[in-house]
Amino acid sequence: MAKYCSNCGSQINDKDRVCFNCGNHLEISSSKHENAEESTFGYAALGFVFPIVGLILYLVWQDERPRAARSAGKGALVSVISAVALYMLGFIIFLMLI
Repeated sequence: MAKYCSNCGSQINDKDRVCFNCGNHLEISSSKHENAEESTFGYAALGFVFPIVGLILYLVWQDERPRAARSAGKGALVSVISAVALYMLGFIIFLMLI
C-alpha cells in the first residue's frame, strides 16, 4: 500500500521521516509501536490453559501481531510438554507400584 505526503501529496516510503519533495516532517505510525509494546503474558497464560486456542492464535496472528502470536504459541507448547511429562511420570510411578 503506497503512502503519500499529507503536505504535497507525493508518494513516500513507509520508513521516510521527511518528505523528499517538500521537506515536510512525517508522523510515524503509532499502530506498529503499540503492538511492539503490548503485554503478551496474558496470551501466554491463555495458550497454557487452553493449548488449542494458543495454537489457533499463533497461526492467525503470525503476520499481524508476531509478539502476541509467539507468546500464545509458547504457552500452548509449554502446556503440551508439561502434560506429556506429567503423564509419563504418572505412568512410571504406576509401573513402580505394581
